[in-house]
Amino acid sequence: MDDKQLADLLKYCSPKQLYIVTWNNILKLLFCPFKVLVLTDIGTLKKGQIVWVEEVKITQELKTVYIIKGQGYYYNYFDIKVDN
Repeated sequence: MDDKQLADLLKYCSPKQLYIVTWNNILKLLFCPFKVLVLTDIGTLKKGQIVWVEEVKITQELKTVYIIKGQGYYYNYFDIKVDN
């Protein structure tokens, strides 16, 4: 994806929102900050810790990045905790 295509895509994105599909196929809109469970030790974060996602970004390769405590982490190190 080139810079122009990424810029066009980002026009429709917000760093403060994330759409998810729950385990029972319900589409939900999450607003930052939202809670995630750390699945493996990464950086200063420890496995089992619950942390807050401040913003959601994407890389040029369209991989989701969570901003937590001012640092960027790929989404696959976390499990989103949805309150009912």
